[in-house]
Amino acid sequence: MSQTQMLKGIMDGCLLAIIKDEECYGYEMASRLNRYGFINISEGTIYPSLLRMQKEDLVTSTRRKSTAGPQRKYYRLTQKGEEALEEFLMQWNELSKNVNSVINKEVTGSEVDSCNM
Repeated sequence: MSQTQMLKGIMDGCLLAIIKDEECYGYEMASRLNRYGFINISEGTIYPSLLRMQKEDLVTSTRRKSTAGPQRKYYRLTQKGEEALEEFLMQWNELSKNVNSVINKEVTGSEVDSCNM
């Protein structure tokens, strides 16, 4: 499975988390993702997600002048976006805990690994 396929399910949550900190524009989001280790994320990957999240009322945008060229479209979270981010964080924490349990062979509860029976 490629990293791109794995990222499809979590990219929206990552973008919402970045936007939550402060308003930012697409290129800035791609740069931040790159600094966090997502080196193959381009603006072309981000903009379709932002457009969809805007249609779903998770983010809003405002165009502003830029000192270095054309206007930039700044995105910020809506109340619905903040709620979606909270939901994503809860799901991500549960998923990452479970994946780490599988990788590290940490069994929780009374379940017994039936593969060893």
